[in-house]
Amino acid sequence: MPLTLEEIRSAPKVLLHDHLDGGLRPQTVIELAEECGHELPATEAGALGEWFSAAADSGSLERYLETFAHTVGVMQTEQAVQRVSRECALDLADDGVVYAEVRMAPELLIERGLTLEQAVEAMLAGFGEGSAEAARNGRPIKMGLLLVAMRHAARSMEIAELAVRYRDEGVVGFDIAGAEAGFPPTRHLDAFEYLQRENAHFTIHAGEAFGLPSIWQALQWCGADRLGHGVRIIDDITPTADGGAHLGRLAHYVRDMRIPLEMCPSSNVQTGAAPSIAEHPIGLLSSLGFRVTVNTDNRLMSGTSMSKEFALLSEAFGYGWSDLRWFTVNAMKSAFVHFDARLEIINDVIKPAYAKLAG
Repeated sequence: MPLTLEEIRSAPKVLLHDHLDGGLRPQTVIELAEECGHELPATEAGALGEWFSAAADSGSLERYLETFAHTVGVMQTEQAVQRVSRECALDLADDGVVYAEVRMAPELLIERGLTLEQAVEAMLAGFGEGSAEAARNGRPIKMGLLLVAMRHAARSMEIAELAVRYRDEGVVGFDIAGAEAGFPPTRHLDAFEYLQRENAHFTIHAGEAFGLPSIWQALQWCGADRLGHGVRIIDDITPTADGGAHLGRLAHYVRDMRIPLEMCPSSNVQTGAAPSIAEHPIGLLSSLGFRVTVNTDNRLMSGTSMSKEFALLSEAFGYGWSDLRWFTVNAMKSAFVHFDARLEIINDVIKPAYAKLAG
């Protein structure tokens, strides 16, 4: 029998790919919109949540990204950004997430006068508040911030410098995001080379809406530590008649080098990167031993949580506790915190909890 959602909620989880502006509570969007005069397509929390899911469920990454006008639009003051960040930490902790790296593009938060620095500091303050409150509630969570530069813009070096400046305050890395087609990662090569010189970590959205060239550039030109999504690596894998698979050179490299894949099953189905959960490449990639991690991407738009993603995979592929433990340890191994911090969470939190759950 597949594991139930409530069973999974009790298990410790690790989240590496979650967008702050994609995880707001619908009621918070409504209240912040009233404060700043932003017009919404619905003004009741349930209806608004349904609108986000329906608008995002189009099979188009570009259409999916349009929904963010309503979340980013209400995140333009320090108070709003701090509130959203605090609630993010609380919501993740309530779902059993013990370590999370949440990402956001500060350049999207400065339309009404905030500076980039104020945006970053508001997010870090909110994460601090939320994690402290979660700990008091008996649901401890460690939060890290990934700073994102928009791949169609020209502020990546500025954002990369910001990530390095705040790396001792809770910023754990850097990313580029936005539409892949027409905006290859090599447009931001100077930022990635700077980050490597500074011994800083970065992931790159690659292989979601665009194919193997995006993944190849992210790794071989830019030096990404992880791949955001990376689902299109499946294009370099050919099933064989005996039930096995033939890997191309890029797929071999990704597996051999243990490049973490930040996979987001529900989101990938919504944007057309996978036809269904049951047909998602995560099944084959996991069986072939790729460093697969499971993530939410945008909890509001996908109407999801880490527990729900695990429950969907358990139903589709028959995954049990040992599989969920494997995904969770994979993610913690791939986190952008220091080795000793990763090891502590794996040995003191994840392994004991899954041993107990497995009975």
